[in-house]
Amino acid sequence: MPSIDSKDIKTIVVACDAGMGSSVMLAGTLRKALKGRSIEVRHTPVNSIPADADVVVCHTGLAERAAKSVAPGTVLIPFQLFIGDPAVTKLVATIKSGGTVDA
Repeated sequence: MPSIDSKDIKTIVVACDAGMGSSVMLAGTLRKALKGRSIEVRHTPVNSIPADADVVVCHTGLAERAAKSVAPGTVLIPFQLFIGDPAVTKLVATIKSGGTVDA
C-alpha cells in the first residue's frame, strides 16, 4: 500500500469524471483547508492525472480508473461524500498535524 510523509506532499490532485462541479468545490475546500502550506491542489479529469501527483483524491466510483492512471506509489484517497467525507477530513488532519498519509 503506497504512503507518503505529509511533509513530502507538494501536489494533491482531485480527479473527476462527470464535470458537475462537485469535485471543483472539493478542490477549493482543500485549497482553503491547506492555505499557507506549500501544497498545490489541482483539479483534473480522472484519465489525465499528472505524473507529479503525490496524492490523488477521487470518488470511490472512479477509484479503479484513477488507480490505472496514477504512477505506482502514488497515494490514492477514495471518498464517498463531496463535503465532509471522513477520508478527506483525515487527509487534511494528517497533513496539518504531520504524519504518514496512507492509501
